[in-house]
Amino acid sequence: MPRRVEIAVLYALFAALATVINIASQWASLEFYRGPRALPLAMTFGTATGLGLKYLLDKRWIFHDPGTGIGLHARKFSAYTLMGVATTAIFWVTELAFDAASPDERLRFVGAAIGLTIGYSVKYRLDRCFVFRTAP
Repeated sequence: MPRRVEIAVLYALFAALATVINIASQWASLEFYRGPRALPLAMTFGTATGLGLKYLLDKRWIFHDPGTGIGLHARKFSAYTLMGVATTAIFWVTELAFDAASPDERLRFVGAAIGLTIGYSVKYRLDRCFVFRTAP
């Protein structure tokens, strides 16, 4: 399998895993708390749950970054998180739009999955250019 195809397949698998973790975390959060601002809190919780895992998987298996040490990880994770701000906005807007379009909230997680797919596609390019500069 060509290297680019291998990276694309791995990235898609990791994005799918992070998406499942994100949506499952949102669902669990909404099951636990349904009060004021429940959806934004659930979306924040879902986003946070996948971030660390996705960073570690991307660093090791996608970008083959050999860097070690707390300082380096802190800088890279900060940059990785910063690159995720715009892509998280894509995900959140898409999820909220689907939620608003569905009278019984059934489309909320469809919107989340679509938004995450678009966001991860953009995020790969941002991470390759600005976080893991020596990546393939």
